[in-house]
Amino acid sequence: MKMDEIQVVDGWEKFARRLADSKYAVWITGSNAKMLSSEVMTTLGGRYLSMEVYPYSFREYLEVVSVPYDEVSLLATASRAAVVRAWNEYLLWGGLPESVRLAVKRSYLSSTFQKIYLGDISNRNKIANPLLLRLLLKKMAESVCQPISYNRLSHVLSSVSGKITMPTVSKYIEYSEAAWLLLRLRNVSAPFAEKETACKYYFVDNGVLNLFLLGGETILLENVVALALFRRYGHDADNERVFFYNEKVEVDFYVPEDELAIQVTYSMTQSPDTFDRGVNALKKLPNVLPCRRRLVLTNDESGHVEDEHGGIDIMPVWKWLLGMPVMHPGR
Repeated sequence: MKMDEIQVVDGWEKFARRLADSKYAVWITGSNAKMLSSEVMTTLGGRYLSMEVYPYSFREYLEVVSVPYDEVSLLATASRAAVVRAWNEYLLWGGLPESVRLAVKRSYLSSTFQKIYLGDISNRNKIANPLLLRLLLKKMAESVCQPISYNRLSHVLSSVSGKITMPTVSKYIEYSEAAWLLLRLRNVSAPFAEKETACKYYFVDNGVLNLFLLGGETILLENVVALALFRRYGHDADNERVFFYNEKVEVDFYVPEDELAIQVTYSMTQSPDTFDRGVNALKKLPNVLPCRRRLVLTNDESGHVEDEHGGIDIMPVWKWLLGMPVMHPGR
C-alpha cells in the first residue's frame, strides 16, 4: 500500500502503525517537515525504514531530458555537446523534477522555496520573523565552500538585523536541516565541540541554492559534488561517512571507508593559485590520513599529477558523475 503526502491527515501515523502491525507493506512519502517529527517516529516505533530521496542525479536528469550518455554517444561530437549543454543547465538549475522541463525555471524554484521551504519551516516552528531565516540561508548559500560557525553567523546577522543569539542561529539551522533543505558536513579532524559548531552546509538542490547567488559557479560545482557523495554514501543526522578536512590544509571532501579525498575547483588554469589550491592539499593529506584515491574535480578540465604517494586525477565533475574513466593526456 502506498500513501502519498499523507502528512495532511491528522493521526496518519497511527493508521500506518496499525497496517504495519497487520503485516501490510506500506510505502509513505511526503514533502513536508511534519513527516520528520519525533512524535511520528515514536508512534511508528521500529516498524519503519527511512529512505533519503534527493532531486534527480545527473544521470537521471539526462534520462528525463532524453539525452543519451552511453560510451558511443560521448564519442560523437554532436551528442557529446548535448551532454555538456545539459550539464551546464543542471549545474545552474538543479534537478527538482517539476522544474526540469520548464523553459524558465527561476520562477518555479523561487515559488517552491518561498512556499514549501521557507513557509513550512516558519509555520511549523512558529518563526515570527521569516526574513531573518531568509537572511541566514542567504549567508549560508554564500558560504557553501567554507566552514561557518554559529558564532560567525550570529555576528553577521546581528550586524544587519539587530541582536541575534547563537542559540537562535543554531535552532534555525536545525529547522532547515529537519526540512531537508540544508545538509551538514563535519570536519574529520576537529575536536567534538568544533565538529558540531563549525561545519560546512550544502543545499539539497542547486536550483534552490542558485536563487541566492550571483556568479557562484564554484559554489554550485561543490554543491553538486556534495549531493553526489551524500546520495552515494548516505546522510543521516550524524553523517559519519562523508567529511571535509581542515587542519593546516583544507580538503573539500574525505570519505574514510573508501580512503577517497576530493578537491573541487571550477578551473585549474585560471591562475597558478587555483592549480596550487587544487593539488597541494591533496599532496599533503596522505601524511595524515590514508588516501587510496585523490581527485580534483573541475568544470571541464582533465589531467594527472604524480607525487611520492601516487597519482592525483583531474577530471570534469560531469564525467565523474557519469562514472567515466579518467583519461590521462598523452597516455
